[in-house]
Amino acid sequence: MPKLRIAIVDFLNAAPLAWGLTEGPLTGSYDLSFAAPSQCAEMLRRADVDAAIIPAIEYQRIDNLMVVPGVAIAAKQEVRSILVVSKKPIQRAKRMALDTSSRSSAGLVRLLCKGRWQIEPEFVEADPDPAVMLASADAALVIGDPALRIAVRMDALAVRVPTGEQCCQGDPEDMPVPGYDSLYVYDVAHEWRQMTGLPCVLALFAGRREALTPPVVADFQSSCQYGMARFAEIAEAASLKLDLPVAALEQYLRENLDYALDARNLAGLEHYYRECAAAGLIPSARPLVFAAAAFPAILG
Repeated sequence: MPKLRIAIVDFLNAAPLAWGLTEGPLTGSYDLSFAAPSQCAEMLRRADVDAAIIPAIEYQRIDNLMVVPGVAIAAKQEVRSILVVSKKPIQRAKRMALDTSSRSSAGLVRLLCKGRWQIEPEFVEADPDPAVMLASADAALVIGDPALRIAVRMDALAVRVPTGEQCCQGDPEDMPVPGYDSLYVYDVAHEWRQMTGLPCVLALFAGRREALTPPVVADFQSSCQYGMARFAEIAEAASLKLDLPVAALEQYLRENLDYALDARNLAGLEHYYRECAAAGLIPSARPLVFAAAAFPAILG
């Protein structure tokens, strides 16, 4: 029989979910593809794959999906890999570039603009190059590994003010986005929590109903548990690829990300869906439908 086809987000934040499939006991059991979050969603929509790690908002836009229970990519506090980088305080931004890799984060930013920052910028989609994005916009949403690279470089330069805004100042050659002597940086997960009091769920492991059999669901849950026990190993492998310090990457995996779809994260996700529906970003806020597991598995 042909192997089940799975699309995996090609960012560090998704590595623990898939580590058991790529480096662990389930290696070779599935036909894996790696792509940006938005591309993973499109592959699932076109039925090019049977299951995928997809932006959480895309569950509402793709029919006939079920969700692997207990598994997510979420953030209860700062996330560091979803940033709005601005040339001026965000309240003065008139034009915002949105990373084309993003779907859920773009929705979060649209909601934050209206509900927290109280602005109505022009939104334009752009390839994920922060320097190019800021050349034609006041602010830019950057996600995934490019955003994490900015966050790590920003640590030595940023000054935080009580609102959570971080202002980076320094030599233009040393700045997180070269060419600017000052930048304002906003962590989207932090801003969402400040506005709602809730965590944000960024991605889900979802698939076609017929594909997510109990044994397959058990494999996906097992893969995540395997990865969560190996953050140091994952960070060391990613350090070579991203050219970033191992310690910073391990801290990111352990402290900034949350891989459990627990009650608190579900509350944040359901609130996000309601807000997206009210803003016209999705047709409606359908409840999650979970695939049946072979055995109870609670991740946390």
